[in-house]
Amino acid sequence: MTIDDAEAARHKAKMEKRKAVQDAEVAGKTLEKGLLIVNTGPGKGKSTAAFGLILRALGHGWRIGVVQFIKGAWSTGERKALDAFGDQVCWHSMGEGFTWETQDKARDIAAATRAFEKAKELMADESLRLLVLDELNIALRYDYLPLAEVVAVLQARRPDLHIVVTGRNAKPELIEAADLVTEMTLVKHHFASGVKAQEGIEF
Repeated sequence: MTIDDAEAARHKAKMEKRKAVQDAEVAGKTLEKGLLIVNTGPGKGKSTAAFGLILRALGHGWRIGVVQFIKGAWSTGERKALDAFGDQVCWHSMGEGFTWETQDKARDIAAATRAFEKAKELMADESLRLLVLDELNIALRYDYLPLAEVVAVLQARRPDLHIVVTGRNAKPELIEAADLVTEMTLVKHHFASGVKAQEGIEF
């Protein structure tokens, strides 16, 4: 593909204008704060995105925490990989599986309550910069935890702590409290074609 001089000049002028707009927008952003991030929606990738953020944070030498509200002692690739970081990662799988597996709401409530207590404990650890609350949205969806209390605790986080909440069906109150909300949209999923959960892709 060849570009003539006139097209190259038009492109250069367009990009100069674009750069000026971008530079002005970036210069106007001066706040730095711990974010409340929510990854939700019916599509695949909510927890995966959170673990990608963990990898970025670890690359900067941060200490991070993970509390899994639903998933129990599953052997997952992300857990195995993060074990290599030693005490730079505080990982707690507190769930006992999805509600259709336990079929015991009282037991599910007890597990979610223990997980939230662990989350509050990690929030108080000033050495942690990032905390992932994996599948907390599921616990809130099934009313395993008091929504207003959870939102209040997350809003009261210390100023330098980033928290990521994952799981589909995020409550409107949590979305309102969040700084960043991403909804994963389901366009196509291999499960619909009979493909099972696979090592390295789903876990």
